Amino acid sequence: MPASLDAFPITRKWPARHPDRLQLYSLPTPNGVKVSIMLEETGLPYEAHRVDFGSNDQTSPEFLSLNPNNKIPAILDPNGPGGQPLALFESGAILIYLAEKTGQLLPKDPAARYHALQWLMFQMGGVGPMFGQLGFFHKFAGKDYEDKRPRDRYVAESARLLGVLDGHLNGRAWMAGDDYSIADIAIFPWVRNLVGFYGAGELVQFDRFAHVQRVLDAFVARPAVQRGLQIPAA
Repeated sequence: MPASLDAFPITRKWPARHPDRLQLYSLPTPNGVKVSIMLEETGLPYEAHRVDFGSNDQTSPEFLSLNPNNKIPAILDPNGPGGQPLALFESGAILIYLAEKTGQLLPKDPAARYHALQWLMFQMGGVGPMFGQLGFFHKFAGKDYEDKRPRDRYVAESARLLGVLDGHLNGRAWMAGDDYSIADIAIFPWVRNLVGFYGAGELVQFDRFAHVQRVLDAFVARPAVQRGLQIPAA
């Protein structure tokens, strides 16, 4: 392994078979697949490593050396800015980095760029946290709480956010207009998870949001999305 990657402790637990490629440490969760989908869409060579939550990989010293917040995804790019390795965590930051590195999926026009970025931030600050809390209270341990007010609070907020998306997508092909972008890659894995894995479609009355459904269908039909949703494999 080149010295450039050997200096990173994470490579001791997840050795790089292809140290010249971008290294992805992830799981196929809504946040994790954002990055694998982005990598598949751009064609950037990469190597995926599974971070096994069942084995608490995310709290290992090696993983914490890359992401002290012990969350996936994280990347290690041997060919970062200035030709130096770059370690990066937080899915939104990684999407922006990969868009700028490849010159893809983020508008070049400054105004259009910021419009796309505002929807990326909308996902990071709203869609992800709210849908995730709804999943906890509907599917996971929170479902056993007798008091349903926490669940109902997240149901209402998730439905409100879906309404915001639906109104925005009325007359638009994608979040940033005619062109697919990192805003879509950020948002639609979470929408898919909400109505699929979380099984919360009926709770939020997802049938009301026809434009969200239309764009979700277009998103999951993309070959790169279909590949990215399975990475890293078990």
